[in-house]
Amino acid sequence: MIDGQTLKTLLRQWSRELGFSHIGISSAAAMEDAGARLLAWCAAGRHGTMDYMVAHGSKRWRPSELVPGTRSILVLTMDYLPAGAPPDHAEAAIIARYAWGHDYHTVLRQRLKKLLVRIEEHTGPRRARVFTDSAPVMEVELACRAGLGWRGKNTLLLSRHGSWRFLGEIFLDLELPPDAAVTSHCGRCTACLDACPTQAFIGPYRLDARRCISYLTIEHAGSIPVELRAAIGQRIYGCDDCQTVCPWNRRAATTGEADFAPRLDADALCLPALMHWSEAQFLERFAGSPIRRIGFERWLRNLAVALGNAPRSDAVLTALTLRANHPSPLVREHVAWALARQSQIRKC
Repeated sequence: MIDGQTLKTLLRQWSRELGFSHIGISSAAAMEDAGARLLAWCAAGRHGTMDYMVAHGSKRWRPSELVPGTRSILVLTMDYLPAGAPPDHAEAAIIARYAWGHDYHTVLRQRLKKLLVRIEEHTGPRRARVFTDSAPVMEVELACRAGLGWRGKNTLLLSRHGSWRFLGEIFLDLELPPDAAVTSHCGRCTACLDACPTQAFIGPYRLDARRCISYLTIEHAGSIPVELRAAIGQRIYGCDDCQTVCPWNRRAATTGEADFAPRLDADALCLPALMHWSEAQFLERFAGSPIRRIGFERWLRNLAVALGNAPRSDAVLTALTLRANHPSPLVREHVAWALARQSQIRKC
């Protein structure tokens, strides 16, 4: 049977051929400290409405409970930073870069399955599972243990290659030599904490998701707190601010993956035009996109907030008025707020 070190060498080769940028190996040992921090975070209510964060209990920090028989965990990264800058015209809709292309869940899962097939071709059938942000897996903790970087002060995985990377894992019943963890290189820098528009960080490594724009525009299904709406600006899906300002991201490479190339051009990302889309158009335009996951109601809610923060114009007012009597109370509430806010803005 192939030895562990030889397999590790092959894994690096195969992962590069499949489009992954880096691979590391972690043991399947329990992460009790991380589990304790997660429980304390949830007990303080900082997970908001993300009840799934506690739904699976210790399976999240004890890998062998999630996938019995797991002895090693392969952690892989794939660069997703697309070339080009976000649209910067006055009525631009701002979308987090990870969502510019196809849904990363599908892309990474397919590649991970192909990697597992190659492993089994050399080792025989395995007890294994692939994951990418799709189960109770502490991805950043595992990536840190696998030597792929350190946890940045914004809680994301950070390395000398930046943070514009997706993570995927293979839980495997093979004992492989683990990689060594690396030290943090954030130093005294607090750029990510200082840049947050809604002040979601209550300290280094401490995020209150209830104030995070990514949480508010994607995970949260209800009303966006009134006191946070203005700070959201024209962001309609996620937020990149804490990554954009990170000095390590000056070194980040743009992706070579066609799947992560922008699907909409700058002209299409115009707030008034987006508000005119029907639900059928939304579902069609975002087929295969992570954006489709939030559904049309949340999409309109987010657009209403962004239009409320946009420069006043006839197009903005017309788009908001179009949805003023929408059947959804959630949409109507946010449109009413946006119209009231627009009444205080001088017309361009």
